Amino acid sequence: MELKIEQVTKTYGAKHALNQFSVVLKEGIYGLLGPNGAGKSTLMNIITDNLAATSGTVYWEGKKIQSLGKQYREILGYMPQQQGMYDEFTVEHFLWYMASLKGMKRKDAKEQINQLLSVVNMTQNRKKLLKGLSGGMKQRVLLAQALLNDPEILFLDEPTAGLDVEGRISLHEEIRKLRERGKTVILASHDMAEVETLCDRIAILNEGIINFCGTPAELTEAVGKKYTVEIRTSQGTKPSETEHIADTLLSLLTELKEKQAEILDIRVDRGTLEQHFLEMAGRAAE
Repeated sequence: MELKIEQVTKTYGAKHALNQFSVVLKEGIYGLLGPNGAGKSTLMNIITDNLAATSGTVYWEGKKIQSLGKQYREILGYMPQQQGMYDEFTVEHFLWYMASLKGMKRKDAKEQINQLLSVVNMTQNRKKLLKGLSGGMKQRVLLAQALLNDPEILFLDEPTAGLDVEGRISLHEEIRKLRERGKTVILASHDMAEVETLCDRIAILNEGIINFCGTPAELTEAVGKKYTVEIRTSQGTKPSETEHIADTLLSLLTELKEKQAEILDIRVDRGTLEQHFLEMAGRAAE
């Protein structure tokens, strides 16, 4: 499977929400990072064909998504950040409504709705009106509707906002299952720990331009972050910064052995994804 975004630009007057954005996405989980206003939501709306690009093209399996029409929408799952829902619907009614919009057969819809209500821990609340739900509960319902019809491509825009620990763990487990089944998941999140835990690859947007797309390890390399090695001994603490951990450790240990120092602790700080992201975004702003 391949989702290809080619030279996509979206302008509002003189402002570029996206500027010649290009990337190829295949099976796996992709983290979409960027400061507020970077173009993440605009990109998602264009990929899902909810918004027309000013220029550029989105392809699914080599075909323009506009030419696929209903066929393309049937393989999409989208969990928006905004909770625009029908307040007078019950949870179950809302999921039946979304299943009908996706063209699902009644038997399949019934089976999946029951399963997904269990997945998002909302079975006991299926008869409640949406207007009476907490923000976290609404997030669970939005996730359930996104998973209806077993989509090939799943877009999650800040999916864990408002969820408690149990809800986050449940959601993460479901996302991992989608990877195992060969799906393409695009996750926009401000939670760096979530992105680092779940995502195979990371794309960083800033001012409508893609600054980086690769694995977390490749991001570290691209930023050029040096590792901090700290050895605590009976004679004090000896810190060092390096790009080559093995060489530095060997050098430090040899030096300490010659001094007959007792080693009490060794700490290696590789830096966090958040630090790498901030450095990359800072570079882009320069």
